[in-house]
Amino acid sequence: MGFFDKLKEKLTKQTDTVTEKFKDGLTKTRQSFAGKVNDLVARYRKVDEDFFEELEEILIQADVGFDTVLELVDELKMEVKKRKIQDSSEVKEVIMEKLVDIYEGESDDLSQLNVQENDLTVILFVGVNGVGKTTTIGKLAYKFKQEGKKVMLAAGDTFRAGAIEQLEVWGDRAGVEVIKQSEGSDPAAVMFDALQAARSRNVDVLLCDTAGRLQNKVNLMKELEKVKRVIEREVPGAPHEVLLVLDATTGQNAMIQAKQFKEATDVTGIVLTKLDGTAKGGIVIAIRKELNIPVKFVGLGEKMDDLQEFNLEQYVYGLFAGLNEEAEG
Repeated sequence: MGFFDKLKEKLTKQTDTVTEKFKDGLTKTRQSFAGKVNDLVARYRKVDEDFFEELEEILIQADVGFDTVLELVDELKMEVKKRKIQDSSEVKEVIMEKLVDIYEGESDDLSQLNVQENDLTVILFVGVNGVGKTTTIGKLAYKFKQEGKKVMLAAGDTFRAGAIEQLEVWGDRAGVEVIKQSEGSDPAAVMFDALQAARSRNVDVLLCDTAGRLQNKVNLMKELEKVKRVIEREVPGAPHEVLLVLDATTGQNAMIQAKQFKEATDVTGIVLTKLDGTAKGGIVIAIRKELNIPVKFVGLGEKMDDLQEFNLEQYVYGLFAGLNEEAEG
């Protein structure tokens, strides 16, 4: 039994709904990527240097990242030699295995959130405006609420017009309280109020929004540092997660943003929104490999439950389903 078949069998025993969400959410990437790889395999019956050159190009187009692609193709060449593979169709399995290896590296359970048992968990959200940060906070609030947790939101983006109201709309949808001050207030003061309120009301999870004006990078980074200091002072060990929200459709631009935020604050995980809206879903691998930050959540649609915990096996299956079952999109 090949790698893909083993993966499929394992996922069949898990929840079908999640598998389908990943499969549906990665349709655009799969159609582009799988179509090109299938075409490549059809044209090259033998695995040679030209085959690998074209494969390199396909992987780069899927936004797997230049350096990562070079490393991946080098490893593929060695593996093909070692296993004495000559038929190009057998290379598909090796690509899957190597993508999993590259993502996992040395670590397990990369997507697990650092949630405190029987204590307050503080999660700070960072990211530029327009990437879906507020929407992500609302959907995550809904998810935690569904799990029976008491959730509160902190409206720390006090500068963008309408940001507080937008968070309140999501708070209403998810049925959770929003702590806010007036527009233009000091975000650190909002965090202080929210932390006090969360403590006094025995809240399980506090989700904190922040401003995202990257064009004013120095001020933004100073502001984030101040917010973090307040959180650390009030709740030792917090924030328990600093989640950077990136828009998957912006591709390499998202990578640049990630590098800038990583310099300024201790980003512990990525939320990749709009993954269903791009044909360049390989960015998940690039982020992990080049920035050494795990993807914790991915956006696979518009609905409240379409923000899914990232699952590497579901992702690889969603990416490659069309390679092995060509009848499927």
